[in-house]
Amino acid sequence: MGTRLFTAVLPPASLVEDLDAFLAPRREAEPRLRWTHPESWHLTTAFMADVADRHLDRLAEHLSAAARRTPAFTLTLGGGGAFPRPRESRHLWLGVAAGAGALAALAGRCRHAASHAGANPDGARFVPHLTLARARRPLDVTRLLHVLDTYDAAPFPVTGVALVASHLRDRGHRYETLDTFALAPSARDPFVPGGQPL
Repeated sequence: MGTRLFTAVLPPASLVEDLDAFLAPRREAEPRLRWTHPESWHLTTAFMADVADRHLDRLAEHLSAAARRTPAFTLTLGGGGAFPRPRESRHLWLGVAAGAGALAALAGRCRHAASHAGANPDGARFVPHLTLARARRPLDVTRLLHVLDTYDAAPFPVTGVALVASHLRDRGHRYETLDTFALAPSARDPFVPGGQPL
């Protein structure tokens, strides 16, 4: 067995703290959901279920090159979502209100890099989201989606992408950030450090 890996954008601590506070009363209101830990929150850009050790160095090289070709951008979270559908949900998530196109472009480059490194990324359709909770049995989360739609998130700069190992057998399903790859400076985005408005 190889390593279960994914690449992801990690939200800043300020946003994690704010979203955690927003969700606190909702967690108590819906105990049937298994709420994810705030320290594990991320937006996956590529998932690799089983990466052999011999591919790790090559994967890091390709991801670093992909990141250097991707301009930094601004992301704003917003809008609730559910997989597979709101009335029979097993996953509750927060979507992307602004910057989805740039995030999708980054995801495409991460998947391309993983493929060229022999890491076999999954081919699922990319849906930008941050997983908030999971359910053992399908639940109707329509009410929670309306609540999530009211969350007013501050925009944040995305200046790098992380390579993360997922340790399924560890208590609490532990994530370990193995490396972070810096994106190219943005010449157009005023919210990104070094960026200038047009």
